[in-house]
Amino acid sequence: MDAGIWVFLIFTVLIAGGASWLMGQAIASTWRPVWQCVVYGLLLGAAERFMVFSLFEGELLSLTAYLVDTVVLIAIALISFRGTMAQKLVQQYPWRYERSGMLGWKEKGTS
Repeated sequence: MDAGIWVFLIFTVLIAGGASWLMGQAIASTWRPVWQCVVYGLLLGAAERFMVFSLFEGELLSLTAYLVDTVVLIAIALISFRGTMAQKLVQQYPWRYERSGMLGWKEKGTS
């Protein structure tokens, strides 16, 4: 396998993806809007691209690599945000909401 794929899987998906997961949880836990996941994801993508450049001699100004990495990080943050928001709504308002799948909730009494 190419070294670039290992860098992507280990550094981008596992390490920066873990930071992105925590970012989504933090944004949802403080009841901030979902668009902040996108804004902070863009910044995290730039930081991740710099770390790949400085640690693994990756290309710093590669637009394609930045977009791929950032899309992955934002997707992880959005999944984390949605799951945390569902958990918070059900725990904080148990008389009104119930879980509907892993990432969803619904009002009680509706099908």
